[in-house]
Amino acid sequence: MSKNSQFEKFINKTRGSAIKEQIKQEKKLAKRERAEAIEKRFEDKRRARSAPQEQPSSPREEKSKRPIPGNPSPVKAAAKGTTSPRTSSPRTAAPRTATPGTSSPKPSLAGALSRGTEAAGEKSPKPAFQKNSAPNSRPKPSLPEQQAPQMPLNKYIAHSGISGRREAAELVKSGEVTVNNQVVTEPGTKVSESDIVKVKGKKITPSKNFVYILLNKPKDYITTTEDPQGRKTVLDLLRNATNERVYPIGRLDRNTSGVLLFTNDGELAQTLSHPSHEVKKIYEVRLDKDLAKNDFDKLLQGITLEDGFISPDALAYADSKDKSVIGIEIHSGRNRIVRRIFEKLGYDVRGLDRVMYAGLTKKNVQRGKWRLLEEKEVRILKHFNKKDKK
Repeated sequence: MSKNSQFEKFINKTRGSAIKEQIKQEKKLAKRERAEAIEKRFEDKRRARSAPQEQPSSPREEKSKRPIPGNPSPVKAAAKGTTSPRTSSPRTAAPRTATPGTSSPKPSLAGALSRGTEAAGEKSPKPAFQKNSAPNSRPKPSLPEQQAPQMPLNKYIAHSGISGRREAAELVKSGEVTVNNQVVTEPGTKVSESDIVKVKGKKITPSKNFVYILLNKPKDYITTTEDPQGRKTVLDLLRNATNERVYPIGRLDRNTSGVLLFTNDGELAQTLSHPSHEVKKIYEVRLDKDLAKNDFDKLLQGITLEDGFISPDALAYADSKDKSVIGIEIHSGRNRIVRRIFEKLGYDVRGLDRVMYAGLTKKNVQRGKWRLLEEKEVRILKHFNKKDKK
């Protein structure tokens, strides 16, 4: 029983292999026949393409072939000796001869040239025609030149590294700025880079390479770009910092030290120096004596100076053992505001150091030294006001 079953399995396996082989051969045969049919079809197409063929006639030509009453048919015309243009192959057709009563075709320029040279007994050269790269193109009308971007005059001056926008506006109003050799007194006048702008007779050009520098200002340096009296300026400390013309953002007194920013970016300078943006500053103040507790409280409540009311944002003793050293946070940009606050209460400021400005400190920057701001710091400065008001 077991042998028979094993034998049947073998037979079935062999039979199945034979059937598979038969199917495989049939598929090969069908594939070969299909390939031959395709090759034959392409061969027929090649033969038909190589054989001369008549050009297909348009419906109008077919209509013209119909016999017209009173006119001889094409067959009769052929019998009389006139050849039909469609009975001869294009390659072997004899040149047409004009018959009486028929209009001859208009001579072409090339034919006229060839006939003229043949009549003179010369070999007819092929006429040279100038190739037109754009046969259907017409000369394009000249478009008006794109207008150069314009900006207000005070912004133009600020981007040139002369001063901030507010100081630039004052320069314009004072009549010290000319545009194309004409004095302009309106700071909002629109100018472009093609205009010739001069400040105090010197031509200026806005910079596209913005530079941002943090300086730890020492004492005895004045915050200005130049001094007629020949005193030391903060720019003397930045001689090797950059080739661009930079200017300080805000001011520090001659005897005030600490963080001072420089840039040629007029937009950023306007943002940081404008009072509406309320940029925070922290100072370390050294007084000639300890600050009394009642004066401490008065300062927190605010005091009135000759130019208006002022109240610090924060106030603290920097050292619990030495109450003559005070830390004060303030956002006002008024001139000498910190000194005047303590002088109002009868104190003499012996030392004043700005330790923070717009979130930047003098950490790792020695007195009289500078460093370039990092890209991340510049981004924070440009969004300082938005971040502060959220």
